[in-house]
Amino acid sequence: MELQDELSALRERVDGELAKLFAGDAPYRRLSESMRYSLLAGGKRLRPILTLKFCAAAGGDTDTAMPLALAVEMIHTYSLIHDDLPCMDDDGLRRGKPTNHVVFGAGRATVAGDALQAAAFETALSAPLPPERLVRAVRYLAASAGERGMCGGQELDTAKDSDRSLAGLTLINDLKTGAVLRAACVLGVIAGGGEKTEIAAAEGYALHLARAFQIRDDILDITSTEAELGKPIGSDEKNAKPTYASLLGVEEAEKRVLAGTERAKAALRGAFEDTSFFEELADTLAVRKM
Repeated sequence: MELQDELSALRERVDGELAKLFAGDAPYRRLSESMRYSLLAGGKRLRPILTLKFCAAAGGDTDTAMPLALAVEMIHTYSLIHDDLPCMDDDGLRRGKPTNHVVFGAGRATVAGDALQAAAFETALSAPLPPERLVRAVRYLAASAGERGMCGGQELDTAKDSDRSLAGLTLINDLKTGAVLRAACVLGVIAGGGEKTEIAAAEGYALHLARAFQIRDDILDITSTEAELGKPIGSDEKNAKPTYASLLGVEEAEKRVLAGTERAKAALRGAFEDTSFFEELADTLAVRKM
């Protein structure tokens, strides 16, 4: 199957499962509507797709990994809702639509993010996996989403006294962007029964893929348009935040995207029988326009 066809099929499968969530008619239905608004707003579904594909690569049944895949997407979505809030980046557009707080108000948007985070762990714990695998996976997800992962990165990104050198920026992005992407890959391996070698390979792939992905994001923030990206451009410049593109220049940043992509691909070789999907995906993301 061609890569784009497989991505479309996997995205449709994930979207179908997400559409079943938070659809009840309850006294707090406006909260549920807010949660669904962002959860079903589209997007690449990169993280849940990676969870399912790494599960398969490790020899597992992807049906058993689906709750973990959905949980990772809920964590990602909650982070986007909070990242767009007036107290954070104060962005008004996400995936071509008004951001959650613009539609539902900042208070409800905050609670929607909180509720999605809680629901992520409830959903993850429903995965039909052996208890030891399930505990291992959920602990990994919790660490990736918390202070040692995404939230720690958000703190460093928000703090005015953070190190804004290239090394400091890399740390911020490794935590804020990379930690949950690594969790997506590793949770798939754990669900599939993979062990240390496969987990280390998945972590290496995700680390370099996330770095290349973020650098490409920074380049697009300069070279693309709001219509193409579906979100405001120039936000980092507006908030006086340095990026890879502003620190290195676009030409050098482009070189680092390609170098990071090659490192991501190399990390997998020898650990899994067939790495073609992951390598093609990395190459595609390296040249994406949105």
